[in-house]
Amino acid sequence: MKTIRFTIVAMAFISMLISCGNKQQQPVSQNAEQTAVVQVMDVDGLLANAESLVDKEVVFDGVCTHACKHGATKIFIMGSDDTKTIRVEAAKLGSFDTKCINSIVKVKGVLKEERIDEGYLQQWEAKEKAECGDNHGEGEGGCSTEKNARGETANTVAERIADFRTKIAKRQEECGKAYLSFYFVEALSYEIK
Repeated sequence: MKTIRFTIVAMAFISMLISCGNKQQQPVSQNAEQTAVVQVMDVDGLLANAESLVDKEVVFDGVCTHACKHGATKIFIMGSDDTKTIRVEAAKLGSFDTKCINSIVKVKGVLKEERIDEGYLQQWEAKEKAECGDNHGEGEGGCSTEKNARGETANTVAERIADFRTKIAKRQEECGKAYLSFYFVEALSYEIK
């Protein structure tokens, strides 16, 4: 497992070094009136600037580390290490090609923010009590790749909710925001490089 993770990180690093000069500016379309230029970001840059990019179109690339086993409707793109990962949803595309896994994938999409606050947690608890919760992933604890992308370490739903409450309280104390922000991208198109 460590060998696979090291290989993925090494591939991402080598890709970043090789393509560094190619990420400057790439024309998307040209006409007599205007020239549109798209800046291709890496995942680290996307996450670092996510708050200011919500609901805006973005183009980024990175190594795909995982495709959702439930129809490949989600993929996860890793940045410089596995703590910098973003979820990409197929949205109108339907699903992703599973050839994305362990490949560099360039994604064009709209960055979205998911906020976890007390209201969200209360609804989650109510769903669990009614046994209507979505058991996506590997059992009660959810998809390990998605949990890793969010920085979660808890294993059960109850532990995850308690962990979120602790993190929300800490964020409220530090910067006055009573919620956690998690970012994802609704894909408009993608390309396996």
